[in-house]
Amino acid sequence: MRRSISIIIPAYNEARRLPATLQAVARFLGSGDWEFCEIVVVDDGSTDATAALAREGGARVLENPGNRGKGYSVKHGMLEARGEWALLTDADLAAPIEELDRLWRAVESEHADVAIGSRALDRSLIGVRQPAYREFLGRLFRLTMRAVTGLPFRDTQCGFKLFSTASARETFSRQRLDGFGFDVEVLYIATRLGYRILEVPVHWNDMAGTKVSAIRGLSAFLDPVRVRWNALRGSYK
Repeated sequence: MRRSISIIIPAYNEARRLPATLQAVARFLGSGDWEFCEIVVVDDGSTDATAALAREGGARVLENPGNRGKGYSVKHGMLEARGEWALLTDADLAAPIEELDRLWRAVESEHADVAIGSRALDRSLIGVRQPAYREFLGRLFRLTMRAVTGLPFRDTQCGFKLFSTASARETFSRQRLDGFGFDVEVLYIATRLGYRILEVPVHWNDMAGTKVSAIRGLSAFLDPVRVRWNALRGSYK
């Protein structure tokens, strides 16, 4: 029997996509032998029916105090997870929920605390690619991130990450960034805390309707600098 898990889905105005996502996640969880499982939707101040549809779909709903950002939403969900493990997945299921099996096998076989999905380790697993300019920015961001933070990972930004809840509580309680750059920050913190992190190749497809604008994407280049600055100030102690 598998141990318990919480599926954390940050959501902002996801009424169109959320019902199908919840059905897919529920089917996957129902096909497994879990001691405990739950779906947690973190509503980031949506102005549509996201919260109501999440409840109808059987999810536990956490509501942010207004529109605070993806990083805030993920932190909220991770700190409220009831399972022994917590999976972050995006509402569009760009990485199919079945890819959890890959992360699960990795942490079990390697006795790791964290496993992160990666689009960079095996590009043959990418079905629908991002536009060329986004792929270029992604590669540039990766080079910048590794140079500034020293993190070894090839893909920090894939929205598919598995944490033991023990490591999640220690890591996310120290998180300071609320926006899209939170991924680098939490991996930096978890590394500094000594947790073992595995990067695992996963199937992934670019989905239409991304919430990340080009301007927001460019502003994320400052986040590795913010992480290093926070570390120098002792913000993560």
